[in-house]
Amino acid sequence: MVSGTEDGGNDEHGNGIRKRVCMWSKQDLLPEESFQSWGNYVKALGSTKSRLKDRLLARSLDHLELQEMRSRSQHEMKKVLNWWDLIWFSIGAVMGAGIFVLTGEAIRNDAGPAVVISYIISGISALLSVLCYTEFAVELPVAGGSFAYLRVELGDFMAYIAAGNILFEYIVGGAGVARSWTSYFATLCNHKPNDFRITVSSLAEGYNHLDPIAIAISIAVCVGACLSIKGSSRFNSITTILHIIILIFIVAAGLTKANHANFETFMPFGIEGVLKASALLFFAYLGFDGVATLGEEVKNPGRDIPIGLIGSMSIVIVIYCILAATVSLMQPYTQVDADAPFTVAFQAVGMNWAKYIVAFGALKGMTTVLLANIIGQARYFTHIARTHMAPPVLAVINEKTGTPMNGTIIMTVANSIVAFFTSLDVLANLLSISTLFIFSLVAVALIVRRYYVTGETSDADRKKLAVFLALIIGSSICSAAYWALSNNGWVGYIVTVPVWFLATLGLKLTVKEARKPKMWGVPLVPWLPSACIAINVFIMGSIDRQSFVRFSLWTLVLLVYYIFVALHASYDAAKETERQLQATQGTNIEAGIVS
Repeated sequence: MVSGTEDGGNDEHGNGIRKRVCMWSKQDLLPEESFQSWGNYVKALGSTKSRLKDRLLARSLDHLELQEMRSRSQHEMKKVLNWWDLIWFSIGAVMGAGIFVLTGEAIRNDAGPAVVISYIISGISALLSVLCYTEFAVELPVAGGSFAYLRVELGDFMAYIAAGNILFEYIVGGAGVARSWTSYFATLCNHKPNDFRITVSSLAEGYNHLDPIAIAISIAVCVGACLSIKGSSRFNSITTILHIIILIFIVAAGLTKANHANFETFMPFGIEGVLKASALLFFAYLGFDGVATLGEEVKNPGRDIPIGLIGSMSIVIVIYCILAATVSLMQPYTQVDADAPFTVAFQAVGMNWAKYIVAFGALKGMTTVLLANIIGQARYFTHIARTHMAPPVLAVINEKTGTPMNGTIIMTVANSIVAFFTSLDVLANLLSISTLFIFSLVAVALIVRRYYVTGETSDADRKKLAVFLALIIGSSICSAAYWALSNNGWVGYIVTVPVWFLATLGLKLTVKEARKPKMWGVPLVPWLPSACIAINVFIMGSIDRQSFVRFSLWTLVLLVYYIFVALHASYDAAKETERQLQATQGTNIEAGIVS
């Protein structure tokens, strides 16, 4: 690992950047003024209220994220990716084992053969979030992804809470994928998953099946991610293409056993079942947000990012619909297995060998998901560290490889520890609402970006924007709550849907759009981002209560760390940046550069 102090490139003794192997000092982890002595720290804690007020309202600027923040990594990431790489990265990030599991539950319990419509609805919903991410990624092609977008439009504090939650979900999700990799590998070898795990009876249930294979695959993926982003991209492209070939084979083999009579009862659970399945199947489309963190490594963001993100999601939607239709044609919906729909469907038609093809396809898919997960985690963490909300040594970009090696290793260690001990059942219960929460915030941030520019937007428009956004968010929350609490009722939507519609219409007609996108923009603003907010919040209504409890508890932990560490570190770093910018501007004025 490489360590170094960031503060104009010098440490407190003026010795410049210090490099050591596998060794970090306090100055690497907490170089800010507030942590140089206990007296400084006590003084900083005494200023918590004023500092919190400063950072709570502070919004970053585009040029700060694109220049000053990136310079804190000491070296640049390599711009080697194009739209072709992004398409396969995004497909690889999204298409894991979810399609092989969620489809069965949706067909059997919610939608029947109409699961195809459910996949289209949830796919379009995911595409709305992709559009919002794409505009930001083109305008702000930085490693922080949604963290950087929210810092610019909603402020430091909201960005920190969002990023902390999604990193937690990345770790839990990555650990779950690593454990699942062992399970599918065991299937290929005609073994039970726990045959390849070490059972320690003295440990608590759910944590007593130790998984060394999960650690091995995580380390292997980490090594690849550290060595080269272009090499990782080539591996991902080849593996994802093989995965799609396997899926095509599954479809072709399955359709030879198709029975059109299975489509006669197309929508057995009605429109309510189709919508319920759509909320469940939305989770099969998650993962593209991590690809947005590759912005710094894209050669031509204005061209490559829209093609990569939007093109890949369109491909995924089509593939999911074809796979869902295939398994629905092979068996009556009442016989589709909720846990392993494809494997059981092939066994039912006498093609037992196909379970190995399904397992191999899932294994390929999970490998690319794990790769995209670790790459996305590392780049999120890198940009968070650039703001000093995490130790700045984790922001360092390796000079030779052009990758965030420190961040990649740390996040892999976190994934591996969780994956080694924690069972899939426990990990599944830990997944929370973080992703949907951030999707909603990014859509809110996009509306703010289009309709509010400091110093240009009038007070009247600013107030109207705040009111309309409150109504959009409030009506969306009420719709989600009504969906969760009512028993197939519809009366509540007579109130909530018109409020959402009128608030969006009012925003469109009465508030002047303050900013136009420079290269690529979401069409039909504010309608599409407003719909994105409503849909993501609505889907939250289908999530169990315990997930909200876990989300709240983890957010509380983040708040404690923020109050005692991150607030003061980021405050010092921000003030140092301000001083540097003022000094630079003054120098430029003296030199006649600025008139």
